[in-house]
Amino acid sequence: MSDPQDAKRREFLSTVGTGAAALGALSVVGGALAASPAQARAQAPAKPDDADNFYTSDQVTVQKVRFKNQYQTEVAGNLYAPRSLDRNAGNPALVVSHPMGAVKEQSANLYATKMAERGFVTLSIDLPCWGESDGPRNLVAPDMYAEAFSAAVDFLGAQPMIDRERIGVIGICGSGSFAISAAKIDPRMKAVATVSMYDMGAANRHALNKSLTPAQRQAIIAEAARQRDVEFAGGPLKYTSGTVHELTARSTPIEREFYEFYRTPRGEVTPAGATPQTTTHPMLTSNVKFMNFYPFNDIETISPRPLLFITGDQAHSREFSEDAYRLAAEPKELHVVPGAGHVDLYDCVGLIPWDALTAFFRKNLARPA
Repeated sequence: MSDPQDAKRREFLSTVGTGAAALGALSVVGGALAASPAQARAQAPAKPDDADNFYTSDQVTVQKVRFKNQYQTEVAGNLYAPRSLDRNAGNPALVVSHPMGAVKEQSANLYATKMAERGFVTLSIDLPCWGESDGPRNLVAPDMYAEAFSAAVDFLGAQPMIDRERIGVIGICGSGSFAISAAKIDPRMKAVATVSMYDMGAANRHALNKSLTPAQRQAIIAEAARQRDVEFAGGPLKYTSGTVHELTARSTPIEREFYEFYRTPRGEVTPAGATPQTTTHPMLTSNVKFMNFYPFNDIETISPRPLLFITGDQAHSREFSEDAYRLAAEPKELHVVPGAGHVDLYDCVGLIPWDALTAFFRKNLARPA
């Protein structure tokens, strides 16, 4: 009989970015073969009825924007505004960023559109090295990711229609941990919400439910170091983890959950210049940088600015939102969505708690009396 802990480790490592060479589960994308469309249709789970990742609205305007961060590279974004907006008033604004390995067209645009419908100016961004933003493709750079949130606040604060004292942020999945990392040293972020958050540091150091052993972690680090030598000598890049390209009888529930979003029309996006073989996959050599990423250290220093952690009661990532809530200081709120899994909160518009998000930001980004 197989060890249940081994199954959990394989399930996590093959999907969310830990470079699982030690377990023989490393996904080297250059050698992977994508499933045929017929296979994909046959193997993919059913799309939820309320999944609407590519939602658009005639109630809002959208404008493509680009702005520089402190590294003097450009961050790409979409700026949304309610059509009824008074552009001469100081309006509240939100920065929204996508799951790790994704692009703004996956979940972030949906959240930005929906919150713009509710009266906020919103800015969905591509993290550096992903989507339309500058940087080496698929590079893991936690500090650059956090800096993108601050650069987005720079941009929003310079817009005449926005009150720079009324800017909040929403981080989805891995971006939840990047938003927290940014907010700890940027008090201009007046309120922070995370959705289906992954602590990308803990996830890579320990895996889900702390199922990665120290020896396995060291093997992952050693594999990445060896690959650096290969690439320095001119060898081919290797990519790790991310979303599988086909489902088999051995595919885990988490693999199936991500596959349904990232590898089917429900949420698949291949940015210009990329290929389906590399989307969602971080570079192996840089992915270990997450092991030096500790976003929840000193999270209590964000107080008295408020924090809202949204997770599903069925989400495999729930532990990270619960950990952050436990460590954070007041004011804080943990909102658990009944019946929701991790990916459900990417795009299931009937499950995403829009009213809770709206109430949180209306209260905490209110115009001073």
